[in-house]
Amino acid sequence: MFDWDFKNWLVNRGYKEYTPSGNPSTAYDYVKRINFVIEQEHYNSWQNVADNIDFLLREYGETGKKAMLGKKSHNSVISALRRFKEFLEDN
Repeated sequence: MFDWDFKNWLVNRGYKEYTPSGNPSTAYDYVKRINFVIEQEHYNSWQNVADNIDFLLREYGETGKKAMLGKKSHNSVISALRRFKEFLEDN
């Protein structure tokens, strides 16, 4: 439910959907990063991420237990979680 709405929200805010060569870009990557968190946390859905977003931001943040995962791929995991919180606040 959330995944494509989140992707569209990102695109509407100027995040790239595709690279100049046609490959998926940041908007798709952030969706993939939230799916990564779902796997890591053994969650069933994006709703679980939404329900636990503040906890996840602490866990994957700079001083959290999973900070190394948050820093993965140039901080894309924690960045995706931050943008997802903004998305939730907007909706």
